[in-house]
Amino acid sequence: MENQKLQDRELLARHIVALQAAGIDWLPKLLPLLAGKKQIKMEVNDEVKKECQLPNNAPANSLSERTQALTLLKDEVSGCSLCKPLALSRTQTVFGIGKLDPEICFVGEAPGATEDLKGEPFIGDAGQLFDKIILACGLKREDLYICNILRCRPPGNRMPLPDEAANCRPFLEKQLRLVKPRVICCLGACAAQNLLKSTVPIGMLRGQVFQWEGIPVFCTYHPAYLLRIPQKKREVWEDMKQILAFLGKPIPQN
Repeated sequence: MENQKLQDRELLARHIVALQAAGIDWLPKLLPLLAGKKQIKMEVNDEVKKECQLPNNAPANSLSERTQALTLLKDEVSGCSLCKPLALSRTQTVFGIGKLDPEICFVGEAPGATEDLKGEPFIGDAGQLFDKIILACGLKREDLYICNILRCRPPGNRMPLPDEAANCRPFLEKQLRLVKPRVICCLGACAAQNLLKSTVPIGMLRGQVFQWEGIPVFCTYHPAYLLRIPQKKREVWEDMKQILAFLGKPIPQN
């Protein structure tokens, strides 16, 4: 029995070390380990860390570890109530969707009514236009990652408030670090200004290449804006061509 306890302790310690290496420092309340606790701070002493180093064939940033860490982060987001009005009014959180290590991660503003019901970003009217844009670029949803500045729908689809964006930013940053896109494309002023911590208008952010933690960032108009002002579609196409050229991808003739 004592040997079994030691083995279980070592397995748990290895698991914690792997999660910490992936940037996770909490466990979700649904894990049996926590049995009624909301969360637990994960601590492993230096001696245990040394004994439980990951093998060479399982680096801290491996796909499997990041997938697991992203799942845990999604669980944490689903129980978030930092923005109480949003937590009370939402149907569910909208975490994000797509593959890890994508060529492009698109970051939007916040979920809308359809996204709030379905739990998936960019599937409403703006999402249908977004699909047409990426299709014209020769891209597929399954090859991308898509998320938002907020993971809850603001009432009436209003703009995210500064404190809401600030509350959600740690989730966004952990998400992007785990997804590891080649480039990020901010859709709309809200996404661009929040991610880049800028107040520059979206029209002036377009056409430039910024950096977020070493990842190139491009900015363009939000599909919802294009539904209201369709003449801006040509500018979005120019922005997408810039991204494709940066990635070394062929630019479809249009």
